[in-house]
Amino acid sequence: MKKHQNPELFLYLLAAAVPISFGVWQALLNNFAIEQAAFGGSEIGILQSLREIPGFLAFTVILVLSFFSAMGEQRLALISILLMGLGTALTGYFPSEVGLYCTTVLMSLGFHYFETLNQSLSLQWFEKKNAAYKLGRMMAIGSFASLFTYGLVWFTLDILNISMPTLYLVGGGISMLIALYCWLRFPQLPTKVEQHKKLLMRKRYWLYYLLTFMGGARRQIFVVFASFLMVEKFGFSAAEVAVMFLANGLINMFLAPKIGQLIDRWGERTTLSLEYIGLIIIFVAYALVTDPMIAVVLYILDHLLFSMAIAQKTYFQKIADPKDLASTAGVAFSINHIAAVILPVLYGILWLSSPALVFLTGAVLAFISLLLARLVPTDPMQGNEVLWARLEKI
Repeated sequence: MKKHQNPELFLYLLAAAVPISFGVWQALLNNFAIEQAAFGGSEIGILQSLREIPGFLAFTVILVLSFFSAMGEQRLALISILLMGLGTALTGYFPSEVGLYCTTVLMSLGFHYFETLNQSLSLQWFEKKNAAYKLGRMMAIGSFASLFTYGLVWFTLDILNISMPTLYLVGGGISMLIALYCWLRFPQLPTKVEQHKKLLMRKRYWLYYLLTFMGGARRQIFVVFASFLMVEKFGFSAAEVAVMFLANGLINMFLAPKIGQLIDRWGERTTLSLEYIGLIIIFVAYALVTDPMIAVVLYILDHLLFSMAIAQKTYFQKIADPKDLASTAGVAFSINHIAAVILPVLYGILWLSSPALVFLTGAVLAFISLLLARLVPTDPMQGNEVLWARLEKI
């Protein structure tokens, strides 16, 4: 059997595997939860908080790598995708509150472990000069996989009348097959720098940590409540939600690499500032929207801004010691999910009295993120992590 030696090809294949499993899970979740398990705002908030607990525990990736030192990041990434696919495949066969909670945690454990390892491996294998473009290409591949997935969901639900449990099984199974293929076809790929196998938090990364924390809060409002708005307020069916996700995938497939090129041209400071200004406008509009088509446009624009978050990763790549990438990726994902574990429950309760307040508080969080983004230097590097870092040394 021929072995592949290209690390980029490995990452691109995994970038396709994850959205297939997660896309099916996400596209069906709200309708499956409401129709099969009688979920309301509080239950969906609890489920999403449980989903983020493995993200909060992402720092344990380093502990696992330290304990199973022979495994390596590459193999653990593949095991993570297998777990995610298994959790997705089982979801449709446990249509109860406890059943959805358990399968969600299993899926999420694999998903968040993989995302942590994926960030570490991509920042190690991609050169700084074109990392943003290649990260954008990975997002484009993921968007294409999402496009395929949401098209599959729409076609099988509306045309073939296939059941949701069967779709969950197919989506999880495809991701698992891709992971098994990569396990067999790729040898242990080399890393450029031996990574620290212990948890590290460095004072000079404080701005990256804060940007990561605020990003977790922003993401929860989008992932949990923006899509829930479409189902609860505007009555979207699972097929209609899939079409909306389809549009997201199509747009990102073409624009994500271009946004990566713009990050290389504009720099992280300008890109992040534009992202947060856009979020402020979108969150305020979410709070006021009464037309479902306008809500769809806002949702697509909101999703598109996620591509600009690549700038957070390249900012860290430029300021970091190369040996810190794996350890800091785990710590950063845990920081990202501190807000993610807490906010869905609190916002789920707030949603019952005023959905608009959920999005208005999101606008406030985006404004705080904008202030932090203005502290990113125009030329970040080791020794110039924050705007005033050089001035302090003069």
